[in-house]
Amino acid sequence: MDKRYFSDKIVEWYQENRRMLPWRQTKDPYKIWLSEVILQQTRVNQGLPYYLRFTETFPTVTALANASEQEVLRLWQGLGYYSRARNLHKCAKVVSKDHHGTFPKTFEELKKLPGIGEYTAAAIASIAHYEAVAVVDGNVFRVLSRIFGIDTPINTTEGKKVFAELANKLIPETSPDIYNQAVMEFGAMYCVPKNPLCAECIFKTQCTAYEKGLQNLLPVKIKGKESRKRYFYYVVIQKGENSLLMKKRVEKDIWFGLYDFPLIESTKPIRADKVIEKTTALYPIYRVSESVTVSDLYKHVLTHQTIFCKFIIIKTSRNMPAPEKSMKFYSLSKVGDLPKPVLISKFLKKSYLL
Repeated sequence: MDKRYFSDKIVEWYQENRRMLPWRQTKDPYKIWLSEVILQQTRVNQGLPYYLRFTETFPTVTALANASEQEVLRLWQGLGYYSRARNLHKCAKVVSKDHHGTFPKTFEELKKLPGIGEYTAAAIASIAHYEAVAVVDGNVFRVLSRIFGIDTPINTTEGKKVFAELANKLIPETSPDIYNQAVMEFGAMYCVPKNPLCAECIFKTQCTAYEKGLQNLLPVKIKGKESRKRYFYYVVIQKGENSLLMKKRVEKDIWFGLYDFPLIESTKPIRADKVIEKTTALYPIYRVSESVTVSDLYKHVLTHQTIFCKFIIIKTSRNMPAPEKSMKFYSLSKVGDLPKPVLISKFLKKSYLL
């Protein structure tokens, strides 16, 4: 297929079918960057409310830079992959301090910023500054692999090189901003992972996957490692009616920087009374408690790991101090303001504590 035909055709389709989204109504590099970071591994309908909250709370990159990490994580809560939020904050600080609140204009310079890789740099450079550098994300991989019949695995060094070269051959010098958004939009709306709309596709007479029935086989991705099973037992100490014992996660593990309860982790399921035996610091509170209940099992699926979790709720009316320096009693209103993993928020909501 002639590259000019492909680019002209998909741009024409985009002009007629694109969704009217707020980050498409601006050339502000800050808002384009923010949208791209939020939408990584996140659907538009889920990411849109977060984008609106971030732009309202932090209208400029300097405003974001001046916020505390806790404020950023709290606003990010529910999106997952919290390293994105920390990198977002770190990058904002660098742009604000080292670049006087203005993003660099070129692809190469943008890549030097923390947390900005080739994909995000290409999106900002092309959309905000019309640099002819192609964006290659999951949607683009899918569109190009199916239409051009490329079976090189997309999660290999060779695959990334093959697709990047093709993508940059296809991008036009004029209107690269529209072209990049067009390919991503086409992948999101028509050339979707399952049950693509082939019958309505503008490329069905040129598409290799449609001709050979390979839609479910392309793109090719090498399978990663199997999901790891983890067993979490949270000890929830409720003091009176309005106070919970919580701690900040400081381990280099999932949910770093977020707040949860004292935790016992096991390699296999164990009984609740055995969990209490393992919590030496909490045992004095347990001894004077008025009630102890155990929640139903919660299953929480993350990338490469599945968490099976139970909450052991210990209630006491005694005015006791936090058993360790890393722990602190927070009022329920304060707990609501803390950045927390979705699993913790689900428990608090189901237990009518928040």
